[in-house]
Amino acid sequence: MSRKRNVTFDDIAKYTGFSKTTISRYFNAPDSLTLENQETIAKALVDLDYKENKVARILANGKTEFIGVIVPNLKNHYYSEMLNQILQTYERFGYKFLVFIGNDDEKSERQYIQELLAYNIEGLIVLSFTLPSKELADLQIPIVTIEREDKYVCSVNTDNYMGGIQATSLLAKHNCDILIHINSPTAPEIPAYGRIQGFLDICEAKHLKHRIIYKALGNTYEQMQKSLSEILDELDTAYPNQKKGIFISSDTHANVFLNLLMKKYGTLPDDYLIVGFDDSPISREAVIPISTVGQQIDKLAFEAVSLLVEQMNEQKKRKPEPLTEPVHKVITPILLRRETTEKSH
Repeated sequence: MSRKRNVTFDDIAKYTGFSKTTISRYFNAPDSLTLENQETIAKALVDLDYKENKVARILANGKTEFIGVIVPNLKNHYYSEMLNQILQTYERFGYKFLVFIGNDDEKSERQYIQELLAYNIEGLIVLSFTLPSKELADLQIPIVTIEREDKYVCSVNTDNYMGGIQATSLLAKHNCDILIHINSPTAPEIPAYGRIQGFLDICEAKHLKHRIIYKALGNTYEQMQKSLSEILDELDTAYPNQKKGIFISSDTHANVFLNLLMKKYGTLPDDYLIVGFDDSPISREAVIPISTVGQQIDKLAFEAVSLLVEQMNEQKKRKPEPLTEPVHKVITPILLRRETTEKSH
C-alpha cells in the first residue's frame, strides 16, 4: 500500500482560493482572520483530511505546545495524583508536559527551568516550594503555582483554612481529651499554613486542649516512618488512656502513622482518631480507610492548566493584554468521614 501524500498549505490555499500567507495566519494567528474565513479554512481541513505536521509548525512559529511542570517529589501521594490529573488535561487543552522532580534543590531546579526554557515551553506549572515566586515571575513566561507561596505569580490553591476548620471540628465532635496537629514547619505565606490556623482557631474558640507538633517529617518512607514513630512514642507516653484526635498534614503521613499504630497494637486503638489532608488515593486504599479533607485534586489540576492556557492564549494575540496582577483561584475542600474517625468511637 502506497503512503498517502500529506496535504500542504499550498493544497489548502488552492482549495479555498486563499493565499498561502492567509492559510499560515490561520494556524499561527487565527484572530487576525475574520470568523467567516476561519470557518472556511476549518471546513477545508476536514474535506482534505489534513494532518498537521507538528515539527514543521514548531519550526515555523516557535510554539511547541509544551508546558513545563516541576514537582517536589512523587513519594507523597498528593504530588503523584496531582501530576496524574495535570497530564489528563491533554484531552481538553492539547498541551504536552515536560516534568522535572525538584527534590528541594535550588541549584537543580534552576537548571531544570533553563532546560525547559531551552525546549521553548509556552508555560510553567510549579508545585515545588524551593524558588520564590518573585524569581519565577522574572522568567517572563506564563506561570501558575499550586499550593505554594504565590505573591508574584498566578496560583490555584485549596481553601486550606476551611480545611483545617473541617478536620478539627470533626475531631472535636468526638469529645477527644486532646487534639493534636502534626505538620512540618510551615511559613505563614505558604497556603498550607491555613490548615494550622484553622486548627488553632477552632481549638481556641471551643476552649479545647490542643497541641501542635512541628517536625520535619521527611520525603522518603524511611524518614517519615522514623519521624512519626518518634511522635507516636511521645504521644503514648504523654497522654496514656486519653482520647487523642490526630490531624495530620497529609494523607501520606496519616497512612504511615496509621501503619505504625497497626504494627504496634494490631488494630487502630480506640483512643486514637486520625484525620488526614488531600484525599489522595492512599487515604481510600489504606488498611483502614482514613478520614480526610479532600482537596479536589482533579479540580486543582484542571483550574491550574486552564488558568495557564488563558495566559498563553493571550500572549499569542497580536496585541496581548498581560495581567496587571496575579490571579489567585481558591478551591473549596470537602470533608470525607471514614473509618479512622467513624468506626466505633
